[in-house]
Amino acid sequence: MRTVPGPTDHVVVVGAGLSGLACALHLLGAGRRVTVVERDAGPGGRAGRLRLGGYEIDTGPTVLTMPHLADEAFAAVGDSLRHHVELVPLHPAYRARFADGTALDVHTDGEAMEEEVRRFAGPAEADGYRRLRDWLERLYRAQMRRFVDANFDSPFQLLHPDLARLAALGGFGRLDRGIGRFLQDPRLRRVFSFQALYAGVAPARALAAYAVIAYMDTVAGVWFPKGGMHALPRGMADAASGAGAEFRWSSEVTELERSGDRVRAVRLASGERIACDAVVLTCELPAAHELLGRAPRRPVRLRHSPSAVVLHAGTDRTWDSLAHHTLSFGAAWEQTFEELTRSGRLMSDPSLLITRPTTHDPRLAPAGRHLHYVLAPCPNTAVGPSAETWRDLGPRYRDSLVAELERRGLDGFADSVQEEALITPLDWTAQGHAAGSPFSVSHTFAQTGPFRPRNLIRGVENAVLAGCGTTPGVGVPTVLLSGKLAAARVTGGTPRRTVTSLPSGPRAARTAPATPAGVHDPS
Repeated sequence: MRTVPGPTDHVVVVGAGLSGLACALHLLGAGRRVTVVERDAGPGGRAGRLRLGGYEIDTGPTVLTMPHLADEAFAAVGDSLRHHVELVPLHPAYRARFADGTALDVHTDGEAMEEEVRRFAGPAEADGYRRLRDWLERLYRAQMRRFVDANFDSPFQLLHPDLARLAALGGFGRLDRGIGRFLQDPRLRRVFSFQALYAGVAPARALAAYAVIAYMDTVAGVWFPKGGMHALPRGMADAASGAGAEFRWSSEVTELERSGDRVRAVRLASGERIACDAVVLTCELPAAHELLGRAPRRPVRLRHSPSAVVLHAGTDRTWDSLAHHTLSFGAAWEQTFEELTRSGRLMSDPSLLITRPTTHDPRLAPAGRHLHYVLAPCPNTAVGPSAETWRDLGPRYRDSLVAELERRGLDGFADSVQEEALITPLDWTAQGHAAGSPFSVSHTFAQTGPFRPRNLIRGVENAVLAGCGTTPGVGVPTVLLSGKLAAARVTGGTPRRTVTSLPSGPRAARTAPATPAGVHDPS
């Protein structure tokens, strides 16, 4: 594994999102002095916090899976996730509601889900679910250590027995066909393949290997942090500060001072200079490349995932049909992905994610009120409406979403709204997200594993990247891993390897102490 040469005693981490905080904790655990520079007034990055009329709103991800990856970062400094964040396991993980009026609770417990599938679709599908679950677990074990939790220096690193195991499992076939080998009911197939949208690829074109995301969502477990998702980066920042990290809030990096091939210091908008031995950039890829003064050459231009419109609504009522997370599927399916990824049209029959965080933490809203988060995928600005178009389009689309919610059983939603915030590709663009998408570079084959933008930049020997635009990819678990992998590029070793399964119950977030730094990554 290639690592940063020369001294690495003091590392500046640019950005206090999940990847930057994970990186800082792993660096601190390896004995480095760390300064974290963040342009916002507090931690979180995408997982930020908006306070609106007494409502505490998560501005980014709402689904937490694989919390042991966060605990690894805490463990690097002798701390623990459970000391900072109270996690609530969600049962069900999701509720799926379909256009025909049927509904299914998605349980991560195998026996509970088998019974639910039997009730919903009969004994043959229940048997198929058990076989699907076994396949998902084997896919996860075949991929995680070698292809996800790994730094790549060359595509030749793929040549390993795990690659043959993955191929034997059908990992290089298509996702929808892979799921279809076990389930015939099209509604069930959607539950286990919609996660391809996270990767920015339609299930009909996504590799079956991406079913590992379905493993995280439907097998490994889904948790909710009390205080909202923002409690996680806040706890990570507290742990890093307690371990000696220096945080510079409301500070924007405008320049990297270089001498030859090394970064010698970062310069802030205030004019201040912070000398360093290495720098980890967790900002968006375009911003990182601008600071570095170069972008890696690629044979084809990077493709980005679809974007999303998010409606945060504080209401004076709620609806019993909603779980903590509710997937509301439209009747269309293949057409939806065609619209989102190719034709660039808004979903004509939308599938939506509705999250109600006040289900498990009423303190996020004023007494007697409720908080609803409605996410509607939409085309990114490279294939769909431009960012500026959303200035006028946004309010109209908001009204159509609200009308659709009422048609799907949330009667009186429009009149219940007391406070709201609408986020569109215009806002994502203003935050610096390429193609107006908060989901970054999509996971096509040419942008996955060793073909994804690397976390080392040629020509700058002591700069490392972290975040969803680089290795290993998009999503809370992979972003946490990206911070660990970036730290390994600096320290020359990984603090510890991820486990291949996650126990259920109240001890699920606990892990063993970190392995001493300096152990070389065998990959």
